[in-house]
Amino acid sequence: MEGVATLPLAGPTAPLDATLPESALRGLGSRPFGVYVHVPFCATRCGYCDFNTYTAGELGSGSSPESWLDGVRREFDLATRVLGTPPPVDTVFVGGGTPSLLGAEGLASILDAVRAGFGLAPDAEVTTESNPESTSPEFFAGLREAGYTRVSLGMQSAAPHVLRVLDRVHTPGRPVAAAREARAAGFEHVNLDVIYGTPGERTRDLRASLDAVLDAGVDHVSAYALIVEEGTALARRVRRGEIPAPDDDVLATGYEMIDATLAGAGLHWYEVSNWASSEAARCRHNLGYWQGGDWWGAGPGAHSHVGGVRWWNVKHPARYTGLLAEGESPAGGNEVLTDTDRHLERVMLELRLSDGLALDALGSHGAIQARAAADEGLLEPAALAEGRAVLTDRGRLLADGVVHRLTG
Repeated sequence: MEGVATLPLAGPTAPLDATLPESALRGLGSRPFGVYVHVPFCATRCGYCDFNTYTAGELGSGSSPESWLDGVRREFDLATRVLGTPPPVDTVFVGGGTPSLLGAEGLASILDAVRAGFGLAPDAEVTTESNPESTSPEFFAGLREAGYTRVSLGMQSAAPHVLRVLDRVHTPGRPVAAAREARAAGFEHVNLDVIYGTPGERTRDLRASLDAVLDAGVDHVSAYALIVEEGTALARRVRRGEIPAPDDDVLATGYEMIDATLAGAGLHWYEVSNWASSEAARCRHNLGYWQGGDWWGAGPGAHSHVGGVRWWNVKHPARYTGLLAEGESPAGGNEVLTDTDRHLERVMLELRLSDGLALDALGSHGAIQARAAADEGLLEPAALAEGRAVLTDRGRLLADGVVHRLTG
């Protein structure tokens, strides 16, 4: 471990007065600084989801939204001790789980805790994820009054049989209605999430989902290929042969359809899985992740990064709140990134952006590989001539392989 400190963050017994290495704190505030808050509660568990979430039955009486929020406040107190004078927060992202289960009042309390612990920059972007079924016009009005500036809604698909495979419980038309309600409440920035490549999804099903997205009038779309994660109900169904695994060719075709449809409607890709109608519509919080910013992740299982040091909290809400109540850190582990680690992550993340990666970040071997990739149609030749590596349409489909070539 670099320096004399081992973080608040060295494990569950680390004291509150532990500090980050001075090298990690150097430059704090010169980079984007965000706060992520993880809400671990869900009404039901979706079959494809491997996030750190819990239903009421799984938690029992050992944890509640009230005790969780108390833990988050205590963790923010810890953050101010660790960071000294933390910079005002540029972005806040409340994710889960299902944050909208807390209602507008609960989400307002989270933002109040961020303000008290860190302070918000005047133009801060403040996002919450929401399940369309736990929203309403009154909910969105309450969020606007609390200071939220952006809403992300989980749609996944407009096809009922696809939603059933995913174990999604919302009705197909509700996400579009929720997006319209959010816009009517004054939200300029609304995102809809789409999942494509679900077994049984047909071309016309994906087309219907995209039509619904465009009908909702949102300015941001996130579209993710279905991944069968180990330990999920979906993985067990695939293993038993009840449904087939996602097909790579189908996924590629689906991605091309999504990109063409959204681009035709004025939403252009700025990250491989994200499209926005303008630069202002891009998710600044996620750009902070992709561009090497700093963030404090609060809540069970949340990950943080400051100046090349990464750590992550224990996963169970009761353990998380219990440690903080005892005056101990909730961190379950940490790592200090080496120069090689940071280089690999920079290439992997920035190459996924439409702005691309500075060619001089690759070194001589990477630059040679970049020129070869351009010859093969994976990188844009014009951008390369200007000193940047930018994926072509074909390169986006093979992004992981391009990263491997440039860093191998």
